Amino acid sequence: MSIRRRVTEHAYDAWSVNVMILWRHYKRIYGRTPRAERALLRYLDYCERLEREAFAARYGETYGMTLPHDAAAVPVLR
Repeated sequence: MSIRRRVTEHAYDAWSVNVMILWRHYKRIYGRTPRAERALLRYLDYCERLEREAFAARYGETYGMTLPHDAAAVPVLR
């Protein structure tokens, strides 16, 4: 399942229970369809972006410089 693979690859630490609850939510909205799966994957990507932005902001406040990963403009290593 692509959701299981994505959860293991994400920099965002999505707890399995949270993912299961979210999956149930999207299944109620869209049914058990590829659309529900894509919606969940988009949401997990969104959470990952938020976590990265928060970490980068805190890094900048602490060290007074841009997070090296962001400065190098490289993607998250998976």
